[in-house]
Amino acid sequence: MSRTQLPLIINDVSAFSRNLRRQLESAERVPGHVEMMNLLAKAGGYKNFQHLKAEQDTPPKQETVVIDLKRVAKATRYFSLNGQLERWPKKYNQRILCLWVLWSRLPARAAMSELELNEKLILAHNFCDHAMLRRWMVDEKMLSRTADGREYKRIATRPPLEAVELIRKISQ
Repeated sequence: MSRTQLPLIINDVSAFSRNLRRQLESAERVPGHVEMMNLLAKAGGYKNFQHLKAEQDTPPKQETVVIDLKRVAKATRYFSLNGQLERWPKKYNQRILCLWVLWSRLPARAAMSELELNEKLILAHNFCDHAMLRRWMVDEKMLSRTADGREYKRIATRPPLEAVELIRKISQ
């Protein structure tokens, strides 16, 4: 039978130990396994162990994520009407967004030679520095490459929401 691991975060260890000691003193005998879990949960501020477990099982509240549309609008200016990257942004956060667009155009789960990757990157931009783009994508963990640099693969990951919005705008 597998054990479910539940974190028990104690903000005030002193109060926790006092509460646990008080409960153990009032016990008539040494508590069993389940009773001990209930005592620990109570000392941690829960009604019982089931209450602790239920609190852990509830999914965290979803936070609303706001997309920075100004940042996306600025990044769209770096692309031509046909979707090619016209110039390399000066600011890091704009560079990363632009790289996500290029990343989205690479085939997923397919190994590419350096030559194949270069061809795709050359077609995706107009400032003649595909090697820099390739290095940036590897450094930013968008691409993986073998130690000898012969084979590249797009790393399957979820782009940030702003990058998803930029990809959508550029591909329209």
